[in-house]
Order: sequence, then structure tokens, then C-alpha cells
Amino acid sequence: MKNLLLSLLLIYSAGTASASLNTTSPDIPVTDGKLNADLNRTAFYRAMASDNQTLVEAQISELNQVSSNLKNAFLGAMIMKRAGIVGNPVYKLWLFKKGHELLEDAIKANPNNIEFRFLRLMIQENAPGFLGYNDSEEKDSEYIRSAYHSLPENLQKTIAEYNKTSKVLKLQSS
Repeated sequence: MKNLLLSLLLIYSAGTASASLNTTSPDIPVTDGKLNADLNRTAFYRAMASDNQTLVEAQISELNQVSSNLKNAFLGAMIMKRAGIVGNPVYKLWLFKKGHELLEDAIKANPNNIEFRFLRLMIQENAPGFLGYNDSEEKDSEYIRSAYHSLPENLQKTIAEYNKTSKVLKLQSS
């Protein structure tokens, strides 16, 4: 997973920071320029690719300062990443549940946000099976496939790179 996330970081950081769609309602598929100003996706994906607890915690702290109402999906994903690198099993489970709640609430509030569903898909595919967090893989994969060509180029590249190792996404062209 570390190599995959590192590849995603490189692809996302290679694109332009302004590649996004305008959002004027909660049902728009991807995030807006304001979130790009608040959320540093390069730093986000760097932390996701890292097993460095200090880097992950710094990103969580940074995400807590983001003013956008769309931050909870990214914060939830990062908290679940943190759960994968801490040592205490009880604390791991508590963190995972906390991150899960944030991500799922963000998706409920923005059910058509493709990027949020992509975050969930990546986590579900890589989460340990005993957590039982895989119930939306097929639905999210289908949704991402159907909207893929309408996404900003940066996000398309990130998703296409992930598709190379995904067992459920199965994009026709990557």
C-alpha cells in the first residue's frame, strides 16, 4: 500500500493545483478551488504514503485547521491511516472507528462527491478484512467508473494509477 500511495502522491503533485471543478451545491462530484487553497493534497498524499507517525499526526493537525466543510472526508481517511501505524490494538480500533465515522458522515452529506468515494474505496480495499469495512467497494467502483471522464485530470490520473492495483475498480482505460 505504501508504494501505491507514493505513486498517487507523485501523480497528484505533478498536476496543477487549480485543476478542479466548481462546486456550488453539496452534490457536486469533486472539491472546489477553495478547498484546494485550504487543503494541501500533496501533503495529504505524502502522509498517506508514509508510515511516519509524526508526519501523519502533523497532517491530522493541519486538516483540523482546514475551514472547508468538506474536510471531514480527508481527515477521516488520515485518521484511519494513523490507525494502521500506531501500536496499541485497542487504540487502533478506536482511531479506525473515529475516522470511519468522519468519512461516512462526509459521504452522507455529499453523496455524489467522487473524490470522497475514491478515498473510501482505497481504504476499504486496503483495510484488514476482520474490520468488515468493505460493503461499499462495488457501489463506489461503479460510481467512480461512471463519472471518471468528467473528473479533473489530476484526479483522473490518481484514480488511473490506483486502478493498476485495484481488484474492484476495473476502469476500462487507464
